[in-house]
Amino acid sequence: MDPTRTSPSTDSQLHFLDYWRIIRIRKTVILAVFLLVVLTTTAVTFWLKPSYLSTAKIAVEKNATDIEGLSRSQVERGFDPYFMQTEFEKIQSKPILYKVIESLDLNRRLAARYNETKLTTPETALLLRRHLDVRQSRNTTLIEIRVYDEDKDLAADIANKIAETYQTSRVEVLQARSKAGIGKLEEKLKEQTAKVEVLQKKVDDLRAKYSIPDSVAEATSYQASLEREKLSALAQELTRAKAEYVFYSTKLDELKKLDRKALRKSVTTAMPSEQQLPQILTDLTLVEQEIAKLLKDYSPEFPEVQRKQALLDQINKQVEDRLDGVLIGLGNQVVSLKARQDELEAAVEKGREAVAAEAEKSGEYFQAKRDLENQQTIRDAIVLRTLQEEVDSAMPRLSMVEIVEQAEPGLRPVRPNIPLNIALGLAVGLVMGVGLAFFIEYLDTSVKTIDDVERALGAPVLGVIPQNVGMLIAEGPDSPHAEAYRVLRTNVLFSRKNPNGNTLTVVSGGAGEGKSTTILNLATVFAQSGQRVLVVDSDLRRPSLHKFLGISNAIGLTNYLMKQNTLEQVIQTTKLPNLDFMPSGKLPSSSLGILNSTRMKEFIEDVKRRYDFVFFDSPPIMGVSDASILASEVDLSILVVQYRKYPQAMTLRAKQMVEKVGGTMLGVVLNNINISQDSYYYYYSGYYYDYYSKREDQEPKPGATAAGPKKPEVPAGAVEGELKQKY
Repeated sequence: MDPTRTSPSTDSQLHFLDYWRIIRIRKTVILAVFLLVVLTTTAVTFWLKPSYLSTAKIAVEKNATDIEGLSRSQVERGFDPYFMQTEFEKIQSKPILYKVIESLDLNRRLAARYNETKLTTPETALLLRRHLDVRQSRNTTLIEIRVYDEDKDLAADIANKIAETYQTSRVEVLQARSKAGIGKLEEKLKEQTAKVEVLQKKVDDLRAKYSIPDSVAEATSYQASLEREKLSALAQELTRAKAEYVFYSTKLDELKKLDRKALRKSVTTAMPSEQQLPQILTDLTLVEQEIAKLLKDYSPEFPEVQRKQALLDQINKQVEDRLDGVLIGLGNQVVSLKARQDELEAAVEKGREAVAAEAEKSGEYFQAKRDLENQQTIRDAIVLRTLQEEVDSAMPRLSMVEIVEQAEPGLRPVRPNIPLNIALGLAVGLVMGVGLAFFIEYLDTSVKTIDDVERALGAPVLGVIPQNVGMLIAEGPDSPHAEAYRVLRTNVLFSRKNPNGNTLTVVSGGAGEGKSTTILNLATVFAQSGQRVLVVDSDLRRPSLHKFLGISNAIGLTNYLMKQNTLEQVIQTTKLPNLDFMPSGKLPSSSLGILNSTRMKEFIEDVKRRYDFVFFDSPPIMGVSDASILASEVDLSILVVQYRKYPQAMTLRAKQMVEKVGGTMLGVVLNNINISQDSYYYYYSGYYYDYYSKREDQEPKPGATAAGPKKPEVPAGAVEGELKQKY
């Protein structure tokens, strides 16, 4: 099995502890946003002026009189959501608010409050609507008119005035409609009276012309003539047909003037015989209520909501079809009555011709008299209808809008709700802080976990190095950080395919990822285990290992490669007997490609024979070509990735560059992990730190005092002891 390959993760879902890790890492952002939102909410809450609430309650019914009128029965009472919603809008409409503003002089009062020279009525109405809330009282059919204002007395006055204005306005609108209808009936009555007067004059003239006696004039027809009796019967039937035609044609004209919404409400009253439409409207109301209940818990795309909506559309179509059918039926009835009337008129005319010979004189008179009676009947019907409408219009209608409860000044402010606002600020601040933290974490594409490395790079993680690691050559084998490098050393040894591969370089994608520290500490651990180790500072651009060891960089690798010094002259010994060091030396500007020389390859083969392991430091692989050259010349390469520093794409590019030049990528080292902040890595290295720290506290070395073991002072950046050349 290839130890350098990693098995794919079988579960890519985030665990709860992963979310908790993000919260811990981003706790500063969360706390800052949380405090900002809470403090802002609290400041705004205490800055807002207190508002008082006054509520007036009214009961609203449909257009019904207090007692039953002459022309129609009482309107059916019951809850209609569409009717209630319509009245909500009427109460908040401009005609009502404008009257309230004018009555209470709100233009002047609100202008003084807001330090304005003048407010127009539309501007005041806009301000008033912001402080007005009309709603249905819970579990009742009452309407609550709620007004919020800084002045509690003004809030009560506005609520009461809105209720009174709405009550008066609704009665006035209904009376205006009734008056307009009565006016039309009176116009029709005048026309019909003129016809009656003309016919009455004609009858009188015919009676005088033909000298018809009173006994005959008072009779409706000649009793001795069968034709006259038949003609009289037809005339009576014709009169009834005309009356029916006028009645139904007038009804049809009135219904056609209504819009579809008003037609739904009026057709059942206008057509008492209609039984199907009320049932359909009842089904429509039930389906609408079911949809309203479903929308409280589900979205419009929910299958049940869509099914109910389809049913609602179907019922609406049935209602519209039924309305069209009623109108068509009524129209057909009017046409039928007209045809019947025409038929009767033809029959009467035929009867007249039949008795013309025997009643030429009296026939004309009686015909005129019958026409007069027919027109008088129509006139009487119009008079009765007008009287009924006048009586109904004069009926009291206080039950349409009843003020159930007058508004009173509020006892205490209701706005702002300080506990609620602060509680909402706490909740919103926490949600926004956590949300921002996760958003920042989402934007952060750097390496954060071992899973990130294995998923993005497809390479194993050989070691996890904690934060603030020092030089193990100075801290000694009992350093609390040494175990992390021992784990790294073990993984390196077991990950090698070739046991003879003993030259190794550490590369990184960018600068400052800790490759120099890693390679020196790893070499120290190898040397402490008894193996002969050589560390070569092959970072010719910015060498740093000589500073850690306190050694001069006057001569080194470059001098050897340029044949200025021998190998024995450039290799230095360190405090550890098994650890040797070769500085980089000074690099002439004319020898930038020196690492790609034949002598460099010979040098690597030579030190491989002399030492158990040889470690080469290198510059960042993304910056210069030296790291790629070293990766192609040595046996193994290790990629150092600093925790949360560079994007994953950069790290992946570094790995690809090593593989592109033919280098062997052994694995990845995660460096500079903050164990105390990110508990994800505690069991990788935090355990060893705690273990060794406690051991040092519990088992002091011989010769240590109560204050702790004595340590010799070492210059900054130097190693204990004296360094000298090996040869």
